[in-house]
Amino acid sequence: MNLTLEIEREEDGRWLAEVPQLPGVLAYGSTSAEAMSRAEVLALRVLAERIEHGEATPVAINLVLPAAA
Repeated sequence: MNLTLEIEREEDGRWLAEVPQLPGVLAYGSTSAEAMSRAEVLALRVLAERIEHGEATPVAINLVLPAAA
C-alpha cells in the first residue's frame, strides 16, 4: 500500500497535512513537522483499526513524505 503525505500552508499560517488515500486523514499543526507527525499517526491508527475490525488485511505500507515543507 502506497500512502502519500501532502502538506500545505493555510492562509492563517497553520499547516495542513493529509493522506489522500485515506479519506478523513488530515491534521493541522503550527509547524509542518507537527502537522505531518499528527497525520502520520492518524493514518496508522486508521489502518490498524481497519485490520483489527476485519475491514482490511495486513499489507506492507510505503509512506511517501514531501521533500521539503
